[in-house]
Amino acid sequence: MSTPFYVSPQQAMADRAEYARKGIARGRSVVVLTYADGIVFVAENTSRALHKVSEIYDKIAFAAVGRYNEFENLRIGGVRYADLRGYSYDRADVTARGLANVYAQTLGTVFSSVGEKPYEVELIVAEVGRTADNDQIYRLTPDGSVVDEKNYVVVGGNADSIGNYLGQRHRVGMSLTEAVKVAVDSLARDPNGGSPRALTPEQLEVAVLDRQRFQQRKFKRILGNQLGRLLDGDQSAEADDEDSPADTTPSDE
Repeated sequence: MSTPFYVSPQQAMADRAEYARKGIARGRSVVVLTYADGIVFVAENTSRALHKVSEIYDKIAFAAVGRYNEFENLRIGGVRYADLRGYSYDRADVTARGLANVYAQTLGTVFSSVGEKPYEVELIVAEVGRTADNDQIYRLTPDGSVVDEKNYVVVGGNADSIGNYLGQRHRVGMSLTEAVKVAVDSLARDPNGGSPRALTPEQLEVAVLDRQRFQQRKFKRILGNQLGRLLDGDQSAEADDEDSPADTTPSDE
């Protein structure tokens, strides 16, 4: 009879974490940062159909990197959780903190399970508050850990390099134009020190949680002409608030 192969629990967890980390690192980064009127999400994404950034509920949005099918299942589960809780209790009872805890339980359970591989995803859950001091940004790792981030966060790709760049250039109270420019410049950087890339609106996915919107739903995608004008530094584009087709899609799609 052969001797069973033994791996210590610590080594098994380390191997699973490394497996998930490598999968996430292959994805292109997502940057989330605060600005004067809310929170902006900027992702490098050439697809117009497969979103990395999505609305969850009135004031809550979701961003992710990694395997699309895995984080899309998590997004759908988050929408169902939010809709059910808002319907059963009150819309104000749906919070980013509560949603982050639900995601943490799901990710942690899968990560610890011997029978299935860990999710190759890293998530961001953000909620815009009545004031900048009430904004919330949470980052969730594949093992179910939750990190309460302040002002900005980066996941996927060259997260460390981009995070260092943002740390030097982000400031509280930036305009939307300034925030988008800083985010795009950070994504365009060459981590090896070479010349930065030129990212066009067609290569970007940009959305905001805007506390100044009069609608109950604060999520809005920035598309086409408005995005191009913001990238050109035109601050008048910040006033545009025309609902796009993505804006009129029900949150529980």
